[in-house]
Amino acid sequence: MERVKHIKIVLIDDHQLFREGVKRILAMEPTFEIVAEASDGEAVLDLVRNYQPDVVLMDINMPNVNGVEATKQLVETFPNVKVLILSIHDDETYVTHVLKTGASGYLLKEMDTDALIEAVKVVGEGGAYIHPKVTHNLINEYRRLATDDNQESEIGFREVEYRRPLHLLTRRECEVLQLMTDGKSNRAIGEALYISEKTVKNHVSNILQKMNMNDRTQAVVEAIKNGWVRVN
Repeated sequence: MERVKHIKIVLIDDHQLFREGVKRILAMEPTFEIVAEASDGEAVLDLVRNYQPDVVLMDINMPNVNGVEATKQLVETFPNVKVLILSIHDDETYVTHVLKTGASGYLLKEMDTDALIEAVKVVGEGGAYIHPKVTHNLINEYRRLATDDNQESEIGFREVEYRRPLHLLTRRECEVLQLMTDGKSNRAIGEALYISEKTVKNHVSNILQKMNMNDRTQAVVEAIKNGWVRVN
């Protein structure tokens, strides 16, 4: 029987009502434990030092020390702690900046309950999670840059004939990869294909392993570069 990982969480957000809502959602998952919380990134180093969490769930916009600066400090001091950023911004510039500082995930505050729980699980188990809407925006931006002759060689996108990677993935995995490109969450993929969310997770894991990718976004970008998926 597979052992379920217990995930300790530190929650940082300057809006108390939002924190209370997040705590109620996370309390629904028996493997989650919120060990500490605060309203400012200034407290995060001490909290991580004292409580040794697996995940720091942190707002990006806060007074004094914001989420970006706090993430940078955390990664430098406690490299094993995973940071999942909460944000109202779906602009790709925010996302890329935060990921460059060392965050393992980026979640929009408009997320639903399932997305929040899934994101914390993925990041807590050592993976990376980017909100599907943000992933779609990133892909569109990369494609926009690829149409610029001055950027094309740097980004690496090119016009290629669409073809499924059946030499590498099963037909079902190709379908899952396409829906990942469309910005669908695991739950939405399951509903579209009439399979369970657990089965979707297994397919995603197999796709990443076969493509030798660390996370969904890398896999989707690589698939677009190779013409393995259609982008609307």
